[in-house]
Amino acid sequence: MIKKITIVGTVALCWGHLFAQLGADIPQDRQIAQNYFVQVKATDAPEFGDLIIRTARFFINTPYVGATLEVGDTEQLVVNLHELDCTTFMETCLALSRVVAAGTPDFEAYCRQLQQIRYRGGVIDGYTSRLHYTSDWIADNKAMGMVEDMTKAAGGRPLKMQLSFMSTHPDSYKHLKGHTDRIDFMRQVEARINDSGDYYYIPKEEIRKNEQAIRSGDIIGFTTSMQGMDISHIGIAYWQDDVLTFIHASSTAKKVIINPESLRDYCAGIKSNTGIIVLRGMPVLPDGQ
Repeated sequence: MIKKITIVGTVALCWGHLFAQLGADIPQDRQIAQNYFVQVKATDAPEFGDLIIRTARFFINTPYVGATLEVGDTEQLVVNLHELDCTTFMETCLALSRVVAAGTPDFEAYCRQLQQIRYRGGVIDGYTSRLHYTSDWIADNKAMGMVEDMTKAAGGRPLKMQLSFMSTHPDSYKHLKGHTDRIDFMRQVEARINDSGDYYYIPKEEIRKNEQAIRSGDIIGFTTSMQGMDISHIGIAYWQDDVLTFIHASSTAKKVIINPESLRDYCAGIKSNTGIIVLRGMPVLPDGQ
């Protein structure tokens, strides 16, 4: 049985202390990262989107495993490159691509990027500091300069957020159940997002006429009609033989795959899907700016 390796971090820990928690016995996740850094180099990808695609393809056939972030009772930075779900796959591709583009291809730099991407303001401060809702993730990562929301420019229409699922279904979340303070915090997060009016989506019936605005390497969020939810799935756009599809960690295939259907056909086949959000990952410049 493969043991998951995690890095424990709190606000009080400096990066040097945090990485000391790894110890001398380097886990297989570090080795996977090193293999990636050998195979994928910024010079092989003229555009940042190309680098994200090379990163995504590196993880083809990696097993799909859900809930890999729900480790232990203390919120911690989970580093798991050998098991991915749709969200951790996307975060992994973005974080690794950013450190390669920045000219800092090493495991510690990857972990720093991952924390910046996954937590509000890049700070681990308990369960609610993790960006659970994709819409919250989008807002924070836009503010941090990690992504640009391209949806409106790609033909998107206003999307009215009506989030409520986490605060109304706390028993569905191990670390929310029985924690009134955390539930109240998530209710505030939901209200802030619902009131923002800053979200757009491309209805699934309009993907065909707008798809030329989507580039390989863009992050695709699949909007849903499920009550109280925003995004039901995440993938990475991929133009293959002039057909727009996507790469994702598939719960159906149980691994990372290039989706065999086009993006628009995939959306058309899911009743609860209402459309897509399009984000563009942003690189870290080599000078750190």
